[in-house]
Amino acid sequence: MARRAANNPRQLREKGCGCKLCLEKYPPEKHGARRPRRDCIGSWQARYRDPDGKQCGPAFPTQKEAQAHLDKVRTEVREGTYQDPKRGAITVDAWYEIWWPTVKVKSVTTMNRKLSAWTVHVQPKWGNRKLNSITWIQVQDWITNEVKGHATQKKVLELLRHMMVAALRDRRITLNPCTDIEVSPAPARHPDEMIPPTAAQCDLIREHLTDYYMPLVVFAEETGMRWGEYTGLRACNLDLGSATVKVKEVLIDDRGKIRRKAAPKSRAGFRTVPLTPAAVAAAQTMLDEWVPVGSESPIGDGEDLHTEELVFRGPRGGALTRPNFRRHWIPAIQKAGLAREVINEETGRKEFWPRVHDLRHTFATRLKDAGVPEKDVQVIMGHERGGRVTWLYQHAGPELVEEVRAALVKGRPLRAVS
Repeated sequence: MARRAANNPRQLREKGCGCKLCLEKYPPEKHGARRPRRDCIGSWQARYRDPDGKQCGPAFPTQKEAQAHLDKVRTEVREGTYQDPKRGAITVDAWYEIWWPTVKVKSVTTMNRKLSAWTVHVQPKWGNRKLNSITWIQVQDWITNEVKGHATQKKVLELLRHMMVAALRDRRITLNPCTDIEVSPAPARHPDEMIPPTAAQCDLIREHLTDYYMPLVVFAEETGMRWGEYTGLRACNLDLGSATVKVKEVLIDDRGKIRRKAAPKSRAGFRTVPLTPAAVAAAQTMLDEWVPVGSESPIGDGEDLHTEELVFRGPRGGALTRPNFRRHWIPAIQKAGLAREVINEETGRKEFWPRVHDLRHTFATRLKDAGVPEKDVQVIMGHERGGRVTWLYQHAGPELVEEVRAALVKGRPLRAVS
């Protein structure tokens, strides 16, 4: 075992000091005359080697501070808990280049959401900052006063938190500045704004909808499937004989480009959906229109859509896209007198109610009213949590208000008080 240096910590020579040793190293003839001193005023250097064998040597004003630091570092190196401060001195931009290739992203949509959060919010704010210079109060102030909207705050904070957790595990920082950061509460909405369109309203919308898209809307209303599930439906997964549909893949919008995805939104998304006679008729109409082939092509990298297998397509035979469909949907709900402009409080964008996705809410409400158990609704809707079906899809309408009023009036009639 190598002998420990006797002059560690050691005192560094100082050009402005007039002690004997400093005058010898920095002669007055070259560095200017200084008043002679008995004690040196030079700083003390604590020298040690990190776990990689690299020599480090921070300086301190006094020998006592240098010795204390040296003892602390020797203990950390021996116990395996040592962290080199220089490793946390890299910029957030540099750390992102190291960290991002190690991230495992489940889907294209998730990857695009993270990239958007980095490009729009995190990088402009923190890209040039050093990892170990970011404090908790700075992150909280950024989230509270600069990032607008509950959903956006959650997304960008999630990305920055994951980056800092990785830096913490890689021993680049000692504390995660994103711990216990508070985001603004989600905007509350009145129940009336969440009620899905009724069956009569859906009929009214279809009366003003372009004939070509009529089967699509009927199928969506009768199955409760998601947009990407029925626009990505292939003939091989449709069985009109048994009146069922197997949900096995979806179409997603990857920054304006339609791609195939090998799995639905979650594991519960893999399911078999029963078809009503109306849904069967709608599917048959599109089968007669395009005569899709019954083959099942491999998804691969998702570049080739194989539209010849799709049941529902655009008027020119291509894959359906939301922007193109909205050009027909919005005029239909406006002509039906149902369109209601809603300003998204988080994004500021103008949206219209009802959306085509609200047909899924209508379907879930129909199942509830028909007495289908919540667990079965969960399976048909493709959700992993049954409780989500209750609070997200099944909204109480005017019927419930009248039922409660009738029960109150009947159960406890009003009495005159003298």
